[in-house]
Amino acid sequence: MSSKYVDTVAIMQVIGDVLKSPMLLDETDKYTFLEEDFVTDFHRIIFGAILEIHEAGTDNITIENINDFLSTRPKSMAVYTSNKGDEWLTNIKEKATPSAFDFYYNRMKKMTLLRMYDTYGVDISFIYDPDCIDTKVIQTQNEILDNMTLTEIADKVDKKIENVRSTYAGNNFGDTHQAGDGIENLIDSLMMYPEVGVPLYGKFINRVTRGARLKKFYLRSAATGIGKTRSMIADACYIGCDMIYDNLLGWIGNGVAEPALFISTELELEEVQTMMLAFLSSVNEEHILNGKYEGDELDRVRKAAEILKKSPIYVEELPDFSIQDIEDKIRKNIRENNVKYVFFDYIHTSMKILEEVTKRSGGVRLREDNVLFMLSIRLKDLCNKYGIFILSSTQLNADYQESETPDQNLLRGAKAIADKVDYGSILLAITQRDIDGLNSILTSGKFETPTLKLSIYKNRRGQYKGIYLWCKADLGTCRIDPIFATDWQYHFKEMDDFKIEVEPGAF
Repeated sequence: MSSKYVDTVAIMQVIGDVLKSPMLLDETDKYTFLEEDFVTDFHRIIFGAILEIHEAGTDNITIENINDFLSTRPKSMAVYTSNKGDEWLTNIKEKATPSAFDFYYNRMKKMTLLRMYDTYGVDISFIYDPDCIDTKVIQTQNEILDNMTLTEIADKVDKKIENVRSTYAGNNFGDTHQAGDGIENLIDSLMMYPEVGVPLYGKFINRVTRGARLKKFYLRSAATGIGKTRSMIADACYIGCDMIYDNLLGWIGNGVAEPALFISTELELEEVQTMMLAFLSSVNEEHILNGKYEGDELDRVRKAAEILKKSPIYVEELPDFSIQDIEDKIRKNIRENNVKYVFFDYIHTSMKILEEVTKRSGGVRLREDNVLFMLSIRLKDLCNKYGIFILSSTQLNADYQESETPDQNLLRGAKAIADKVDYGSILLAITQRDIDGLNSILTSGKFETPTLKLSIYKNRRGQYKGIYLWCKADLGTCRIDPIFATDWQYHFKEMDDFKIEVEPGAF
């Protein structure tokens, strides 16, 4: 790492103040310390020792404590000794000025941010130039830097980069077209290849969504225990397997098996596998988990296992992930397995993603809603970049229990997540208010009483939104089957099913 942008005095003051008052380390809402803040191994070793000693429960840290800590780490002790660590610590502790801690902390963090930009080849000398020999210019730069926040520095650099991009790479934003350019070819193309994707599971679902379309990002959210993961596994299997068990017809063909990736953020492989077996065989997962079957269930489960073994479905476990990890996993499976359909379970923050975003922003902490919005933007970008389909989900906030118009405002963490999706829906449990609202429909005797409802609140290039699909759910087999539709005010909507037949190589 470049050491061009370093304020050694600020680093010494920070370490000295923390040594005097380790409780500063507990103020995580105010101060964030990164390994990158300390340029030399010597500074990193000392600060790391103070941090670990304090985390072990010591509030009064002495030089003896640090020597004892490093005594079991020969390499670190050698660096400490060669730099006369005892003498150095004594000196900085005497010179530490607790009243000026915030100033030196901010100064250190600003240097970290500038150093990160410099490391990636960004010229930030217009903000601060350590090579300048004009004392007046240096003084002016220091005054400006001291009066800027980390966010203001980042904004200033971003604006300069954006100006360069706008000036010299403007064409990358797309060309201007006359509205009728290629329009006859578009009409002919859509007649031959309609705007549809491979089918998703469930009656009416493909009428609403037009199937799983490449370059599209779908979101299906739900409260805990309602079935967002199980419905996602159902779709992954429906796309990735060429056979499925039908309770009336037995084993039936299911079109072309397309390469699909399921990224699990919470479940282990075996947990995913038993759900997949349950869905394909229509055998309750409880029977599979208990190893006790009825009738021909075991034969169906073994048949489902054979189908899974030859299917192009891949599972990645990613319990603690960064945005980069997600892209790396997707890119790897595109390269190695020709994956086109990705199921990411589910959008939430993790320790690793928070650390990644904090590092990228030079230590500036972003609110959770901003982090989640960044993640959703990246998922949509990946759809366009690699020409793939992505389906993900989120948890809901507490408002879902009362809402009469279930839309993006119910998404936990950030309603802005839905800004980038092409299709947005929410799975919800049935309430007594729903049963009362559906009274005239249910008393007709044409339909069973539903157990779940799917609220569609966003649907680009689709005619259906602001509606419910009322479903009969068997979560034990991961099957959620829509049976009829209404608007959000319980008015019945006529809707025919939409069959999508896929030819090999069509997508």
